[in-house]
Amino acid sequence: MSNKPLKFPMRLDRFIAQSTDYSRREVKYLLRDGEVTVNGEVIKTADSKINSDDKITLAGEAMEQLDHRYFMLHKPVGFVCATKDKEHLTVLEFIEEPRIENLSVAGRLDIDTTGLVLLTDDGQWLHQVISPKHDCEKVYLVETKTPVNEKQIKKLEKGVWLTSENKRTKPAKIEVIDEYHYRLTITEGRYHQVKRMFGAIDNHVESLHRERVGGVLLDESLAPGEYRALTQTEVDSITNG
Repeated sequence: MSNKPLKFPMRLDRFIAQSTDYSRREVKYLLRDGEVTVNGEVIKTADSKINSDDKITLAGEAMEQLDHRYFMLHKPVGFVCATKDKEHLTVLEFIEEPRIENLSVAGRLDIDTTGLVLLTDDGQWLHQVISPKHDCEKVYLVETKTPVNEKQIKKLEKGVWLTSENKRTKPAKIEVIDEYHYRLTITEGRYHQVKRMFGAIDNHVESLHRERVGGVLLDESLAPGEYRALTQTEVDSITNG
């Protein structure tokens, strides 16, 4: 089964191959034998175009409608935000859904960072989350090794230079919770960005937890390792934000 997300309109043979364990060659035989209907009509042409709302049957059984899917996961420590990894367990270990290989992580967290992870098979929606052009806010709770003074806060709010990069980070927002805990809001997603930002002011991040992406707030009822589907309002908060 392919790991590419479905994009409509698409070829009928590709849709069946991506939605089942049949190969494209096997699908052609099924079509030839009249085993496939679209909206009640037998279709034998492999390159016929279909849309996501078409009713398709295979060997007399209705195929599942494959609308885009969106999930939030409360990521625990020790898992990587990838679909495959040779050395570590991935966040997909927690997802009990069909076709999980079609899901991608929208905004990755480090292995030792906890909190909100979004997963989807909607490529355009994912791009809205991760592209710096869209200024999608990411909010983190940060625990530091030493207190952050006012001068250092102003540096972070203005933007800091990260090692081996030729431009400052975009301006950040910082809320002081106490002398070792801060709420940081950024709109980028550079490699290890939060840890490197605090490193740039001679501090060290002891723990890091993401609580919000765009308008999607981590559901407090989710224990580490638990997930749920996003509501339509949460999905729309990304594209309309």
